[in-house]
Amino acid sequence: MQRNTSQISNDTTPNIVMGLKGLDNKLVPALTIGFISLFVLSALIDMPAFTAMIQTSFSSAAKTFGSSWQWLMLINFFLALIIAISPLGKKVMGSVSKPTIGTFRWLAMIMCTLLAGGGVFWSAAEPIYHFMTPSPSFPGIEGGTLAAVAPALDQAFLHWGFLAWAVLGTLSTIVLMYAHHEHGIKLRPRALLFPLFGHRLENHWVGSVIDACAIIAVAAGTIGPIGFLASQLGYSLELLTGLENNTQSQLIILAVVVAIYSVSAASGMDKGLQWLSRLNVIGAFVLLAAMLLLGPTTFLLREFGSAFGSYLQNMGTMSLTTAKPEWNVWWTWFFWGWFIGFAPMMAIFIARISEGRSIRSLILCVAVGAPIATNFWFAVLGGTGISLELNTPGIISGPLNDGGLPSVLLATLSNLPLSYILLPAFLVLTTTFVVTTGDSMAYSIAMVVSGDNEPSSKHRLFWAITMGVVAAVLLLAGDGGLNALQSFIVITAVPVSLLIGLTLLSGPIAALKMTCSSKTTKTA
Repeated sequence: MQRNTSQISNDTTPNIVMGLKGLDNKLVPALTIGFISLFVLSALIDMPAFTAMIQTSFSSAAKTFGSSWQWLMLINFFLALIIAISPLGKKVMGSVSKPTIGTFRWLAMIMCTLLAGGGVFWSAAEPIYHFMTPSPSFPGIEGGTLAAVAPALDQAFLHWGFLAWAVLGTLSTIVLMYAHHEHGIKLRPRALLFPLFGHRLENHWVGSVIDACAIIAVAAGTIGPIGFLASQLGYSLELLTGLENNTQSQLIILAVVVAIYSVSAASGMDKGLQWLSRLNVIGAFVLLAAMLLLGPTTFLLREFGSAFGSYLQNMGTMSLTTAKPEWNVWWTWFFWGWFIGFAPMMAIFIARISEGRSIRSLILCVAVGAPIATNFWFAVLGGTGISLELNTPGIISGPLNDGGLPSVLLATLSNLPLSYILLPAFLVLTTTFVVTTGDSMAYSIAMVVSGDNEPSSKHRLFWAITMGVVAAVLLLAGDGGLNALQSFIVITAVPVSLLIGLTLLSGPIAALKMTCSSKTTKTA
């Protein structure tokens, strides 16, 4: 008796689909772990040659794609604003009518994940650097003068302001919410292409490569701050306590940090991460108030208002300037590469915690409210250092020249009243910020690899510990390992930027289809 050909096809199709899913589930972790292992092995075999290769690739990637990233960041922000103020902004995303997580906890988790430790160290260091050496966006400004204050803050506002926040959590989050809640697509980077390609990438190897690229990019962007935190805390503790800053002490610090965020990651999003985020935000508010009261209050408020107005006026010019490519490589293009590399996984994290919120509230909170708060934070910490430098030249720029960017925060706090309280408090805050980032990104990576919105504690713990181990190996390999990883972030942003670039199309499509779908349902 012969079997019907169509019957054979129907019988075998589910097996083929299951086989593809099984291959897909194995391919993503294989690509990710394999690439990270190759990176670490290459660094250990020949660090000088490896670092030289990374630096060359970094410079080439930044110079080739930097100007494109500038346009991508700017267009993404304004397109998100247009969607927010349009009727599309009213659409509530997800299957529930009210947010599942309170607004304070929601904003705390988002802000702490993005700012990380860099938001503390860079907020003190970057403004003073631009104050001493004005950016190409402000030709004719003499460094170290009162006229250089607003331009210095403007440049820091650009790098940590509207454009950075928008690329991390607006159009890409909208696409993921549409794909996941309207069509059941898993929260993975490949889902960003769903409005354009439908289900084609769900079980395709191309989708696996997309996911792996995004994971590698965010892993590099997370491991770097974890490793740098250990070296920065080692430097800080040596100045404060006399404890020798060597590899052994840095590894001990790293072990403590990894242990904290690993326990938090294993406990789940509803426990450790939310608790840490609330602690971070409350601590940041307290320290911000202390800086305002103990520092040059009038100067800080006046310069923030002046600089923020100037920032709004000059944002377009600063965003697109290519006057000095060699400067852009190490500043604007580096930051844009870093944020773009983070974008898919950050969007997944935001989508995971944003169900029940409208498109408008998402965009206005993430792309407008959070950047303003961040800019004020930079104005207070950075502005305090600038004020001290204006009154006593060399008091901040001297440590900057001698000890690099990490020394600026210590120099600033050391010259304020109650410095013996402020210094350890800020070091603790920096640590908890990095811990929160490690926790949330371990959670997001585990989500993508497992394909589960609630990945098991074993998955979360594995990725949390893996990032810590890689940071430890690179610390043992020497400073060049972490520096190479920092530059590598920009290299990984190249493929990811193509994915994020397509959200300029898929984002509006997703918002429109969600709104139309909602209207159709109500009519029916």
